[in-house]
Amino acid sequence: MILLHTIPMKLYFASGNLHKKMEMESLLEGIVGLTLPKDEGIEFDPDENGSSFVENAIIKAKTLYDVVKAPVLSDDSGLCVKALDWGPGIHTARFGDTEEKKLDSREKYMLLLEKMKGVEDREAYFTCALCLYLSPTRIYVIQEEAKGKISLEPSLGKEGFGYDPVFFSDEAGKIVADLEKGEKGKYSHRGKAARVMMELLKKEIEK
Repeated sequence: MILLHTIPMKLYFASGNLHKKMEMESLLEGIVGLTLPKDEGIEFDPDENGSSFVENAIIKAKTLYDVVKAPVLSDDSGLCVKALDWGPGIHTARFGDTEEKKLDSREKYMLLLEKMKGVEDREAYFTCALCLYLSPTRIYVIQEEAKGKISLEPSLGKEGFGYDPVFFSDEAGKIVADLEKGEKGKYSHRGKAARVMMELLKKEIEK
């Protein structure tokens, strides 16, 4: 006999980022199966015109929900650096991009280090807002942060992605890219938010 609780709940994940999907599935410990829009041939390019991580997370989730009419999980996250007036913030994913060229991850964090040359106060934090959009009348939002500093140079560590090679986690005492595989979730902004989200999802599955 198959028990219902052994079948992962299907959730659409409002993103085109495979790294985020893989990290989120790991953080949610397999209790849900995440489906990217592109997995089903759905074009997904929402206008993220919110003024906060929470607003953009809701925009992403609602945009995809309006297409699939099924539960959606979204993530809006970014890096906030004191020396950059707490930017790039909600513009983290597009930091340094122009109409002529989109920077890859390494180019983005190297640009950040260039802008931070000679800066002594390197305080920064990552923020993650998760939105679980079950229906237009049932929406959950969780926001968490991870405090740290921008390193003087990138780490050679192979774990993580995005700005992880230049973010020193205060709590972990290491640059995030140097954390052991599977260790990042304990300290990261996304890991902290995902642990709260997981409890919500468990309750939904048990209904």
